Amino acid sequence: MSEISQFLIPKGFRFGAAKAGLKQSGRTDFALIVADAPACAAAAFTSNRVTAAPLTVDKEHLRATGGKVRVVAVNAGNANCAAGQAGMDAARATCKAAAETFGCKPEEVFPSSTGVIGVPLPAEKLIAALPAVAAGLGAEFDHFQQFAEAILTTDTVEKTAFARVEIESKEVRIAAACKGSGMIHPQLVPHATMLVYILTDAAMEAAVLDAYLRRAIEVSFNRISVDGDTSTNDTVLLLASGASGADVGAENAEFGAALTQVCTSLARQIVADGEGVTHVVELRIEGAATEADALRVAKAIAHSPLVKTAWAGCDPNWGRLVAAIGYSGAQIDPERIDIRFGELAICRNGGRAAEFDETAAHAYLQKAQFSITIQLNQGAGSCVFWTTDLTHEYIHINADYST
Repeated sequence: MSEISQFLIPKGFRFGAAKAGLKQSGRTDFALIVADAPACAAAAFTSNRVTAAPLTVDKEHLRATGGKVRVVAVNAGNANCAAGQAGMDAARATCKAAAETFGCKPEEVFPSSTGVIGVPLPAEKLIAALPAVAAGLGAEFDHFQQFAEAILTTDTVEKTAFARVEIESKEVRIAAACKGSGMIHPQLVPHATMLVYILTDAAMEAAVLDAYLRRAIEVSFNRISVDGDTSTNDTVLLLASGASGADVGAENAEFGAALTQVCTSLARQIVADGEGVTHVVELRIEGAATEADALRVAKAIAHSPLVKTAWAGCDPNWGRLVAAIGYSGAQIDPERIDIRFGELAICRNGGRAAEFDETAAHAYLQKAQFSITIQLNQGAGSCVFWTTDLTHEYIHINADYST
């Protein structure tokens, strides 16, 4: 991370982390964000109909407070999902203890969990670690980094992004941290797990904040997939402290662009750190009948084990792409499909391009990052989607995950 990042921590927040004893590695696994005053909040959660206890509590708390959050409490090493009433009790006990520690209402605490599903969460460990986290809270870059590291599970690196814009002659900062490496195919609604925490010191109403978040999510986190699995815990939280004194209205293009930039950066970092990944693939779907059709095609390709294993072997088997396009459900004409690997013509009018060079295509797919463009020639719909290959290492990681 560049040195400039340390100057981009939004005002009005403090951060800390401690070892609660949930991770088998013994690393930090309990982290807090504490707002100096209740911050305006907007959030989006998984569309999976099996959801972790913290998400249920989060939704209740946001409704109760009208979208205000004072404390974010994140544990890694246990998803607190499929644990029945015990899971709900653990989430609420953690919120109650955090509220007592920081002098706020339990409803102003936003809990999150990530890790193994189906294992009871020992809330007493988190509660016992609260004093250590509270004692180490700070507003510096190092404290933010401690938070970013503590929330990781199978991730190999922490993931952060920063931006700043000038609004009303005042500097507005955005900083974000996330985790996510496997079980990644977020489908976020009102649209291991993806947890994202975005902070700004701009001042805005919760409804305005929510609108900005929804727009940014749609072209970032809802455009990635590692393995096609939608987690039970996926959460994106955006908090605004207002500490900069800059009021941001509903249609501020600069703020919207900065927020989207931060979200897109995090989304791509998640894909790049996917479990066992050796190739990151940018899919560019063009000429679809609608944007929805473009997304259908991208997902069909991104979720195909045949396609993903071909990428793992740098095999330019474009027939697998055509097959995925065909069963995607999108409106297509098989005889109008064009495919390029980077600038290399692969398929034209539904058949092998005359200049197709298998050796060159194989060499191109050996790159750690490459792009594939699908031109459907059906309309103006398009999308950009980021995904990965599927390797032996992915199987190894997930075969041994809980043991």
